[in-house]
Amino acid sequence: MKLAIGLVVALASSSAALAQEAVGRVLFENVDVFDGMNEALIEDVNVLVEDNVISQITSADIESRGAVVIDGSDHTLMPGLTDAHYHVMTATLPASKIFGEHPGYMHTVAVLEAEALLMRGFTTVRDLGGPVFGLKSAIDDGVVPGPRIYPSGPLISQTSGHGDVRTRMQVPAEANRILEPLERTGLGIVADGRPAVLQRVREALMQGASQIKVMAGGGISSSNDPIDASQYTLDELKAAVEAAASWNTYVTVHAYTSDAVRLAVEAGVQCIDHGQLIDEETIKLLAEKGVWLSMQPFLDDEDAMFPAEGSPNLQRGKFLRVAEGTKRAYELARKHGVKVAFGTDIAYDTELAKRHGYQLAKLTQWYSPFEVLKMATHDNQQLFALSGPRNPYPGKNGVIEEGAYADILLVAGNPLTDISLIGNPEDNFTIIMKDGHIYKNILE
Repeated sequence: MKLAIGLVVALASSSAALAQEAVGRVLFENVDVFDGMNEALIEDVNVLVEDNVISQITSADIESRGAVVIDGSDHTLMPGLTDAHYHVMTATLPASKIFGEHPGYMHTVAVLEAEALLMRGFTTVRDLGGPVFGLKSAIDDGVVPGPRIYPSGPLISQTSGHGDVRTRMQVPAEANRILEPLERTGLGIVADGRPAVLQRVREALMQGASQIKVMAGGGISSSNDPIDASQYTLDELKAAVEAAASWNTYVTVHAYTSDAVRLAVEAGVQCIDHGQLIDEETIKLLAEKGVWLSMQPFLDDEDAMFPAEGSPNLQRGKFLRVAEGTKRAYELARKHGVKVAFGTDIAYDTELAKRHGYQLAKLTQWYSPFEVLKMATHDNQQLFALSGPRNPYPGKNGVIEEGAYADILLVAGNPLTDISLIGNPEDNFTIIMKDGHIYKNILE
């Protein structure tokens, strides 16, 4: 299927058409390397990529015959960026299009967003809710350009939960109710009780989920549930964990509050997504149990998902409450050594998606530039690897070392001393490589 790139992608994008250039051998010469793990750069080395892996890193000369040779002087070579909480299908679509258009519209826009993600330097994303399986396969087969995707499939919600989009006039539901539009498109599914939860988790795994996403607490964008609500009983959450564990993978949950997080941890959940409203004792619990906290820099600033103008009062109020807790949550997580992942949960906003790198750079309010970049490369990949044998990309990633996947950015300058470089990928990411293929090269 890699042969399809030249025909299909060239029609769609001139940048993606460059993907054929890197098949075989690519040699980066005279480059400084941020390896994803250590703060000190590996200075003035040569890095050889063969097929889709990094085969050699050395200060000695490397035979360049048959290779695409790239002079990396005054550049930093680093791993591709990652996002641990993304929704490729809906990140740039307004809700009116998601629920009002034919599903084909959503899938078409998602193809464009997948390429845009890659062109922003994000070579891997963990997709936490959406019918992304077909797009993932098309990317993996080389039909269209895009990042590696760790898919969850439909987000799983209780009745009245964060994933239940019915109006109040649609309840009570009949025993054999028809599926709602969100469910029919594969964005989410409502399941109540142990048997239903088991069934829906197993269906997601059958479709190809690498991990399972469950709504364990109230949300911002939803209108039916308060932000402080804990969702699902302990037995229901355990059912999801047991079904995922039987396939040797894990459950992550949407949860903001201490009550919701503690219930999820008791059930055996291995990752909490959000968590901006948890207290210090709950933070200590996450550290003690080794549970990941996949958090987003939700702030009431230029990147606020629900700015005052045009936002429903309910959503605006819930967002402000979460935004107020963001700073303290990051501070507590760092204080107690919680394993923190970086994600954005960008929703319904094309312009916000363009500021992907800026949102990562904001973490320097709580972490050093090195810690930020390590989180978005090496650390996130450790979270993704919790999917065990369900990991669709089982090789080493998120690092620049011999034997690792060749998911590589060549940055004009040093992002460890000037992290603002990652906010402008168009100018500063001179080469973007994924799986050994060059998708962008503005050095030539």
